[in-house]
Amino acid sequence: MGDPKTMASAAVDGLRGQVAGSVLLAEDPGYDEARRVWNGMIDRRPAAVVRAASPADIAPTVRYAREHALPLAVRGGGHNVAGNGTVEGGIVLDLGGLKAVQVDEERGTVRAQAGATLGDIDRATGPHNLAVPVGVVSGTGVAGLTLGGGVGWLTRAHGLTIDNLLSAELVTASGEVLRASAGENPELFWGLRGGGGNFGVVSSFTFRAHPLPSKVFSGNLVYRRDGWADALRVYDTWTRDLPDEMTSIVSFFVPPETWELGGDPHMLLGFVWASPDAEEGERIVDRLRTAAPPDTEVAPPARWAEWQSAADEMFPKGVRGYWKNTSFDRLDDDVIGTLVRRGTEQTWRGTGFDIHHLGGAFGRVPEDATPFPNRSARFWLNVYGYWPDAADDAPHTAFVRGMAADMEPYSTGGQYVNFLGEERGRDPVAQALSVYGPEKLQRLAALKREFDPENIFRLNHNIPLI
Repeated sequence: MGDPKTMASAAVDGLRGQVAGSVLLAEDPGYDEARRVWNGMIDRRPAAVVRAASPADIAPTVRYAREHALPLAVRGGGHNVAGNGTVEGGIVLDLGGLKAVQVDEERGTVRAQAGATLGDIDRATGPHNLAVPVGVVSGTGVAGLTLGGGVGWLTRAHGLTIDNLLSAELVTASGEVLRASAGENPELFWGLRGGGGNFGVVSSFTFRAHPLPSKVFSGNLVYRRDGWADALRVYDTWTRDLPDEMTSIVSFFVPPETWELGGDPHMLLGFVWASPDAEEGERIVDRLRTAAPPDTEVAPPARWAEWQSAADEMFPKGVRGYWKNTSFDRLDDDVIGTLVRRGTEQTWRGTGFDIHHLGGAFGRVPEDATPFPNRSARFWLNVYGYWPDAADDAPHTAFVRGMAADMEPYSTGGQYVNFLGEERGRDPVAQALSVYGPEKLQRLAALKREFDPENIFRLNHNIPLI
């Protein structure tokens, strides 16, 4: 028998005549860079990387992978922490060159191709004083973010990214080009809004955009360790009667050196006020400042794209990453004790955890309107690692797992797929059930059987064919 890698390389060489974009094999210049994804822990060597020149390259690549029984990975921004944008010995369909973003100011809509990042969208909408609710790191790809849900700084004001998705164009496993919206293929549209990349390759998304001031009232209240417990108690009360326009995220980590906050762990209480009435936002934040005075404050009102990219330096391409998440509703002494203890243990740069305050527009979406789990959740916890040295893999991964395990008794159910790292060896049905629950999973599985019965699109947080 021949070498499997040589055989795979020979098989994909014929793809070059079927696409307008470049097809990089292992021996080609640029291959090593093309095969890399954001998470440096994921080191795989695909047989080929297809860099799509246009949406027309999607169908022939999918068809070729299916006909030659080659595993297919679909990559948008490549920022997925589980590393699903690459594959060993198969084909990577890289849509990263398809970055066009079109803003229709009159209609208040934005159309983005699948390779666009959040930064691409923010830079396009900013001059129009519009914003699409997206995530919190500008290098994140819009495709993966949207298909998983999309939690960010406008979640309470306008909901998740999927709550603002108007339509999507995609290529199915059979090569058919479809449009999904509330009026066209509505069940498929339901599945795309939280079901991940299980049903096809989305080539473009059309979103509803919302007015946003040219400079948003935003900032971070910064607390040293001795003030964390009291600040969290105040935060618990403060969040109970907030208007939708106020979204906040509480973060625990050792800040980067460039932030000039020192080498100790800090708690940052970040906020965004999505309204032009900055004085009202100031009054609301003043209630918090008065009851729990911060040690310092950083980040004054800023243009949206600047605020959205403020945390980028913590998550550069090539950093090693492992994440876990859960929802919870309580900020009582037991939960606060766990958060403070675990936050205090982080004496290094390389791990952290965020508490996203939900409710508002997010919580008013009916539970069965999208696959996204647990719309009743009050808070969502993301525990993450972002270290550069492979020698830290074991201790930093252990911290993330340990923190998640400590919070499990307080969980109110569901997991957010965009906050999930790679989980090797776990039963796929059990994994999917932990995300969606039985009713939503059955509905997603029916869609999977209809649009991808061979599970061509399996390199993702997969919907099992149950």
